[in-house]
Amino acid sequence: MLQPISYEEKHFIIVNDIPNHIFYFFDFDSRSSSKNMEFEHFHSYYEICVLLSPDAIHFIKGIPYHIEAGDFVLLQPSLLHKTCYPEGEPSRRLIITFMYRDDGYGFADSYQEILSPFRGELPIYRFPEEIRNRLNVLINRIVDVSNQAGTQELTGTQELVLHSIFTEFLYCFHRVKDQNIYRPDRTDDAISERIYAVSNFIHTHFAEELTLEELARQTWMSPYYLSHQFKRVTGYTITHYIHLVRIRNCQYLLINSRRKITDIAAECGFSSFSQFNRVFRRLCGESPSEYRKRQSALR
Repeated sequence: MLQPISYEEKHFIIVNDIPNHIFYFFDFDSRSSSKNMEFEHFHSYYEICVLLSPDAIHFIKGIPYHIEAGDFVLLQPSLLHKTCYPEGEPSRRLIITFMYRDDGYGFADSYQEILSPFRGELPIYRFPEEIRNRLNVLINRIVDVSNQAGTQELTGTQELVLHSIFTEFLYCFHRVKDQNIYRPDRTDDAISERIYAVSNFIHTHFAEELTLEELARQTWMSPYYLSHQFKRVTGYTITHYIHLVRIRNCQYLLINSRRKITDIAAECGFSSFSQFNRVFRRLCGESPSEYRKRQSALR
């Protein structure tokens, strides 16, 4: 019998030891279609989304993945993504975000190994019931540690136990990753499939020069037809979509690197700094330097 993940609405678990760069956040919550994001976003940390309700669609680099209750969505830092929840009752979910120090506390190679599922070809993992049970039991052990603290903050010992259990969870996930039975659904709409391929191409080639004519040649569509169908499927013009992808990647570099802003603009595909500055202000409501300064103050 399937062991479900213990769920309590609005329950969260926090371990936030910034000097040692250990960070965990477990968030049990629900989302409705009214909170669906307009465009993809990124994080500076690792994220695991466990869907606890019937179904949803997770977009990763412009590609839609249909997910079901019990599926694990694994996201590396900086990966552009969003989740779209169906209309009706809010969908329950567990979001686990975490971050470790780059040196792995002396075990850098080992951490890279157990984090390898985040670098897999498929970002969605669906396992047989026996494996799901093993993973769910480990998550429930973490919930039990949190419940022992009640309304108080976790003690140092409890944080250590939580970290140990979650490391075991990552190790277990690494051991079973090849037993993933998830297979992406193919839509009956062949045109939509081709448009999603175009959006993914934009996500993976945003640093290059991208023109409507070149994208049209690759998809064997006329520029006019591609432009029309892209807007129908994604809700964006191709130019707007390219700008959004480039700006999101610029935002990540502004927050997580010390590179010069002019270098970041060039690395993300903008032909001139004036164009970059103009597009950034239009989409973000502030200049790149203002954004970097504001985000640095929040960290």
